[in-house]
Amino acid sequence: MLSNISVWENETYFAPQNIVIVGGGLMGLWTAITLKEQKPNLSITVVERNVTPLGASTRNAGFACFGSPTELLHDAKTLGESAMLQIVEKRYKGIEKIKKYFGNVIDFDACGGYECLTEKQLPANEINDALAYLNKLLADITNTQHTFKRNDAALTALGLQNFDALVENKWEGGLHSGKLVQALQNKAACLGVNCLYGITVTQCYRQNDYVAIETQQSIVLKANTVILCTNAFSNAINLGTTLPVKPGRGQILLTSPIPNLPLHGTFHYDAGYYYWRNLGNRILIGGGRNSFFEQETTTDITVTENVQTVLENFLQTHLNPSIQYTIDKRWSGIMAFTDNHLPYVHFTAPNILNAIACNGMGVALTPIIAEEIAHQILPNF
Repeated sequence: MLSNISVWENETYFAPQNIVIVGGGLMGLWTAITLKEQKPNLSITVVERNVTPLGASTRNAGFACFGSPTELLHDAKTLGESAMLQIVEKRYKGIEKIKKYFGNVIDFDACGGYECLTEKQLPANEINDALAYLNKLLADITNTQHTFKRNDAALTALGLQNFDALVENKWEGGLHSGKLVQALQNKAACLGVNCLYGITVTQCYRQNDYVAIETQQSIVLKANTVILCTNAFSNAINLGTTLPVKPGRGQILLTSPIPNLPLHGTFHYDAGYYYWRNLGNRILIGGGRNSFFEQETTTDITVTENVQTVLENFLQTHLNPSIQYTIDKRWSGIMAFTDNHLPYVHFTAPNILNAIACNGMGVALTPIIAEEIAHQILPNF
């Protein structure tokens, strides 16, 4: 606790701001950068409770993707074609923006994306029609008539087995999540954004002509507008209301280096519930939470034996047995989900905006949601 703040601290780090952004992950940093780029004179502080963003921003799998065919087919059926296309366009534009801003410094690998299919998921005689349907819908977004292409023959060359079909697209890729967040932090600092780490916000409320932000450290920050980018942890902050988001833990494991690893690309299976990629000559795999939904609806940032076993078994089932490895590292990240699988960007009170829940697509979505936030916020300044 800071019980005796100095005059210097009070007039710099903790001075009243135009905007305070709570959450220093991808959403918070992209939002700060976008606001500063469009209105440089704004005073903006980003507040983060951890020494690094503690959620999914630096604990994800490093995918830059806009949706596998089975995911998009499901979304078109449940959300409608229009809503599905809107969210895909945002993801696609977000990936392009990431490449434009930071491609050279975040190890962006334009390796392409793949979805592995089994007959149970999508019967072989339905795949071509499904791809034709999606390719027609996505043509105006990706500027090609062939966003998705079937390439079953590549399965063996990639070292994969026990799948019935493979669909590829050339517009997805992988990146280094830690380097992306560092690049965003550096960009924000260059623009004059003040970042405070190790401060936990407990409550936000309107008081007179400003918003008060109370913290565990007994510091009370003041701002004209507060933007909460706290994702799955949002309901830990007292806003006087409960936000319609649920946490979803994503567990990951990383193999030892594998000589002559044939696998190269980003891969999905089972509507995206399994995802894996090469990280250099190692394999990174995550997912499996659909086998333990209730257990994985948590903000507990640990790993569990049952999910890790599912991931290990998946590798043993679907990798060519000639590929030998051990497990080097395990971790988890916490995502946030809404019932309609759309991001939640809403004011819960005057001048208190929540921008949360990218439903597992935060890497691609946050650059574009930040632009939408700026469109809503900046007319007030």
